[in-house]
Amino acid sequence: MAAANATKISWRLQEFEAHSSSVSCLALGKNSGRLLATGGEDCRVNIWAVSKANCIMSLTGHKSPVECVQFNTSEEQVVAGSQSGSIRVWDLEAAKILRTLMGHKSNITSLGFHPFGDLLASSSMDTNIKLWDVRRKGYVFRVKGHTQAVRSLAFSPDGRWLASASDDSTIKLWDLAQGKTITEFKSHTAAVNIVQFHPNEYLLASGSCDRTIKLWDLEKFTMISSLEGDTSPVRCAFFSPDGGCLFSGATDTLRVFGWEPDRCFDTVPVGWGKVSDLAVCNQQLIGVSHQLSSVSSYVVDLKRVKKSGGSPKDPRGAALRKSYARPSTTCSSQRRSPSEDEGDEKLSSAEIHNPEDFKEIFQPKNAICRSTAPPSCDPTRVLSLFVFFCEQSFVVSQAPPLASSTPVQRVEPTVVSSPPVTTARTRPPPKIILSTRNEPIGLNVADFLPVSQRRPAALSDEDELSQIKKGHATMCVMLSSRRKNLETVRMAWAREDAKNALDIAVSMSDLSIVVDILNILNLQPSLWKLDLCTTVLPQIDKLLQSKYESYMQTGCTSLKLIMKHFWTLISDTLRATPSVGVDITREERHLKCRTCCKQLKNLSNIVKNKASQVGRHGSAFKELQLLMAPLDDAV
Repeated sequence: MAAANATKISWRLQEFEAHSSSVSCLALGKNSGRLLATGGEDCRVNIWAVSKANCIMSLTGHKSPVECVQFNTSEEQVVAGSQSGSIRVWDLEAAKILRTLMGHKSNITSLGFHPFGDLLASSSMDTNIKLWDVRRKGYVFRVKGHTQAVRSLAFSPDGRWLASASDDSTIKLWDLAQGKTITEFKSHTAAVNIVQFHPNEYLLASGSCDRTIKLWDLEKFTMISSLEGDTSPVRCAFFSPDGGCLFSGATDTLRVFGWEPDRCFDTVPVGWGKVSDLAVCNQQLIGVSHQLSSVSSYVVDLKRVKKSGGSPKDPRGAALRKSYARPSTTCSSQRRSPSEDEGDEKLSSAEIHNPEDFKEIFQPKNAICRSTAPPSCDPTRVLSLFVFFCEQSFVVSQAPPLASSTPVQRVEPTVVSSPPVTTARTRPPPKIILSTRNEPIGLNVADFLPVSQRRPAALSDEDELSQIKKGHATMCVMLSSRRKNLETVRMAWAREDAKNALDIAVSMSDLSIVVDILNILNLQPSLWKLDLCTTVLPQIDKLLQSKYESYMQTGCTSLKLIMKHFWTLISDTLRATPSVGVDITREERHLKCRTCCKQLKNLSNIVKNKASQVGRHGSAFKELQLLMAPLDDAV
C-alpha cells in the first residue's frame, strides 16, 4: 500500500483502464482490502491487486454485460451476475469456474455470500431474492416481497438472517430458517442503496438516496438513529472493524458517524466521484470508483481521521444490546472441483495475465488436489468402476475417492502394528477423521519398528519391511471383502432396481458399502422414491453420528435431497383429510410418510446438536438446520 502523504488525509492511489468497454460494477475483498474485482460491458470479470495496475486474471463466460460482482468471505471465490440474469461462481486459486446458476429473469442487481458454508444470495430487477447452494444447480428457495428492484443484500454475522434493500424505499429482514419476512423498515423516503449489519451488535445500517443513513435495532425492530449530513445520495456504508463507528461514502466525500447520541465525528473530502465500494486495510480506508472504462482507487489515512467523540454512548443502548453468537473459529468454504457442465467449461475460462501476482496471492499454500468428474454418471457404470478400483487398491493406505464430484467412500485404514509403547509423542486419535488430510490417520513410522530399534541403531532393510508389512494382509482381506460385496450389490442393481440393491447393502452390515451406494444415488435424484427414503433414513442416522467426516457429508447430502424432494409430499399427506372408504394405496403411503416424518424429527435433533461444530462438517449441519426448520411445525 502506498505510504501516506505527510500532509494529506486522503489521496488517489491510482487510475487505470480496467476493461475494453465501460465498467459496470466493482467490489473490494473485505477480508484483506487488497483485492479488487471489476465487471464490464465486455462480459468479463477482471481481478486486480489494489496497489497494482496490472490485471492478475480475466474471467470469461458471461454472454451479456456483467452487472454485479462480489468476493466470498475468504476471498477464494468470486461471483458475478449478468444482465441476462445468469450467475457464475469461480474458484480463484484453481482459476476455474465452479458453477453457473440460472433462474433470474432479468439483470442481477446484488449478490452476497453466506458467512459460512456454501450459500449465496442473489437479487434481480425481477424483484425476486434467491438463495443458492453453489455446490449444485437450482436455488434452495425464493422469497419475494419488494415491489421494485433489490439493490443490496447482506447476511447477518451469525448467518441466520438476510437483509435486503430496495428501490421501493424499504428494507426487509428475512429469517432464513423460516423463509419468510421478520420485519420491514419503511422510514426512508427514497431508494435504499446499501444495507450492512454491525459486526457484533444487533444493529443494521441502511444508506439511501434520501441522503441519510438509518440505524435499526434488531431486537426491538425500531429505528434508533437517522444520520444526516451527506449532500448527495449515500452510495456505500461500512462499519469499522471494531464496530465503533460507521463510514459513509457519498459523492467526493467520506463521513464518519457515531450513534447514541447521533453525531458526525469527521468529514473528509475525497475526489473519488461516485464511490462504489469501501474496505479497510492496515489503518487505511480504501475506496474505489469507476467512470467509463477506467477505475480509480483512493486511500484515506484512518490514523488521521476522528473516529470517536467526547460524548459517551447512551448506556441504555449499545451497552445492553445483544451480540451475535458465532463459532469461535471461522472456517473458509470447502474447495470443490470445477463445474461438471462441460458446456460451461468450454465457454468459461480464466486468463492469467500476471502469473507471479496470481501465484503470490491465490496459491501461497500447498497445492490442493482437484480431480475431474467421472465420464459417466450411470449408476451401474460408476459402481463397476469402483469395483475395479478396489481390485487395484491393495495397499496399506486409504483408497482415494473415484472423484471429488462423486465421493465414493474412502477406505479407512486398519493397521496391525507391533505392541504399542507409550511415548511422550503419542497423540490421542481425533474425534472426527477428516476426509482430506496430509497424512494417514493412525500411521506412525515408529509404530512399525521393534521397541529396541526405536533408538538410533542398525536395522536391516528386510526387518524394516517385515514390520511395515504386518498390516498389509489385513488390509488386503478387507478390500477383497469389500470388492466382493460391491460386486453383489452391482449385480442386484442391474437385475432389479436401486431399492433392492440398497436393501442388500444394508443387510451386509457394512456402512462403507451403504455410503458407496448413497454417493451414487445422490447424483441421481430421479431414482429416489418414498420406499427408498424409508430404507435410507435409518442409515443416515448412523452416518451423521460417525467419526468419519466423509460419512457425515454423504449423510448430509442424502438428507438434503430427501428434504428438498419429499418433505412437501410427506407433510401434505399427513395433513390431508382422511378419505371415505378403504383406500389401501393411500393408507400404505400414509404409513410410509408417518415413518419418514418420525425419522426426520429424530435426525433434526441430531443436526441441531451438531450445528455448533466448526469445519466443513459444521457448515453442512448449519445448512441442514435451516433446511429442516419446517419439521418444528410438523404434525
